[in-house]
Amino acid sequence: MGWRVLDDRMQAELARGNALLTELRDATIQYGATPEDQRLLDASIRQLDEIFLLVVVGEFNAGKSAFINALVGDRVLEEGVTPTTARVHLLKYGPTRASTEVETGVSVVTAPAEILRDIHIVDTPGTNAIIREHEQLTREFVPRSDFVLFVTSADRPFTETERAFLEAIRAWGKKILIVINKVDIFERPEESAEVLAFVRRAAESLLGVTPPTFPVSAKLAMRAKQGQPDLWTASGFGPLETFLRESLDERARFTMKLANPLGVGEALARRYTAIAGERLEVLRHDLDLLATIEQQLAVYREDLHRGFELRMGATERPLLEMEQRAHQYFEDTIRVGRILDLMNRGRVQGEFETRVVGDAPRLIERGISELIDWLIVQDHRQWEAVAERLRQRRREHGDGIGAPDIGSFHADRAGLIDSVGREAQRVVDTYDRHQEAEKIADQARTAVAAAAAAGGAAVGVGTLVTIAASTAAADVTGILMASVLAALGFLVFPARRKRARTAMHERMAALRSRLADTLRTEFTRAVQQGTERLDAAVAPYSRFVRAEDERWREADRTWRHLHDQASAFRAQLLDTTERQNA
Repeated sequence: MGWRVLDDRMQAELARGNALLTELRDATIQYGATPEDQRLLDASIRQLDEIFLLVVVGEFNAGKSAFINALVGDRVLEEGVTPTTARVHLLKYGPTRASTEVETGVSVVTAPAEILRDIHIVDTPGTNAIIREHEQLTREFVPRSDFVLFVTSADRPFTETERAFLEAIRAWGKKILIVINKVDIFERPEESAEVLAFVRRAAESLLGVTPPTFPVSAKLAMRAKQGQPDLWTASGFGPLETFLRESLDERARFTMKLANPLGVGEALARRYTAIAGERLEVLRHDLDLLATIEQQLAVYREDLHRGFELRMGATERPLLEMEQRAHQYFEDTIRVGRILDLMNRGRVQGEFETRVVGDAPRLIERGISELIDWLIVQDHRQWEAVAERLRQRRREHGDGIGAPDIGSFHADRAGLIDSVGREAQRVVDTYDRHQEAEKIADQARTAVAAAAAAGGAAVGVGTLVTIAASTAAADVTGILMASVLAALGFLVFPARRKRARTAMHERMAALRSRLADTLRTEFTRAVQQGTERLDAAVAPYSRFVRAEDERWREADRTWRHLHDQASAFRAQLLDTTERQNA
């Protein structure tokens, strides 16, 4: 800092300020502040080592250049009734008058004026400049100022453009002094007093406080300094220069110099707190959507399991009915009066397949097909529901509207929503129910065959039932033939019927159990595969939302803390200075 000596208190304040500004700078990097905002904070921090910067702003016809010339006591800047200041002029002390362009749109002007030894003065293009680039120069330079001197014209005080510009200055937390120039146009003191009262009321309404306000005539002040001292009192410059001299002593300049980057940091923290809040609001809706999708999936799985158990009856019922028919068949067939028929194995087996097996294999196959079709339809509907939810979310809050955008948050988020939505829609549009059903059915047949020890071939469930039933029939006829050939007599038949019924029951129970267990396993796997496909499609969006929510919650806490710290410290600095000047 460009101060020769700092007392212990100022040293402590400077150390505290530097620590807080370091935190602010780190936050702008960590949480992706725009390069412009990072450069702005860096520039304001660098100015801690520079001379106090007083920036003069106002409309182009307010007489800013004439005012600065009067303040310096020399015509170092060009004056005119048209926008003559097309660039920023930085006035510094120098043994001779000179002007050098140091960067695009900025020139350094030197002059041997005592006021410039401790203060640098900046003349800016008008806030209502015809050329937008000129106004932008002014808006970019204001945050770098330590003290803002706002010049308005007595013939057009506090215009709408001036009000808008003052609001921008207020957002940066700058110390402001208002100058009403050209009061020499008034013939009566009452007119000047009326304008002064109007400007003070308007400033208080806009800023919440009444900044120091001075009515002056730069033209009369310049003439007074150049040989007409009798005009000095009428110029109004005396009270203004006294105020500046007393208010901008070394302690005050130090305070405002340190308060400047703190004000920039406070404004940035406020801005990025708003952005964090906007992000979190968008993410809250995204989290609600993800929670809704998860709830839908949970309900979907529960509904599938309930529906599956209900539909399993369609596959088990034909086996139960076939077993009942088998019992009746044994009662009707294993009798002494049918000994000759029982001796014909082929006839018995054919009758068994006709009366007992019947259309059970076809009914079982149909029940399984209907169960698979139902599962496919439910899966398809779930994809449609997710796709519609995503479309609705995009319509409700597509790219986010609120605080100014930074980084690629909205673009990344919108891209992920689009990606998941496209995948969901693609699945819906290209869903081949026949192909999906065939795939699940093939898996089920292979699993059933393996469970039944039917080898690696994927036989149909109906075929497996026929084989099992026919084997049972063969066993029954074998038992009967052995009984007849052994001539065991009438007492043997009841025992053989009971044995046949028991064997048939055991075979059918085993078949039902294998079939139910296998179908349940395959069903669970199919449901799991379906939900995993959906989870995989939503996963990138889910990971982004949850990670960003955590990141922006941390950012919100950090920015709020830094804003409160900067605001409190800056207020403390300025309050101390005001009490000392009181």
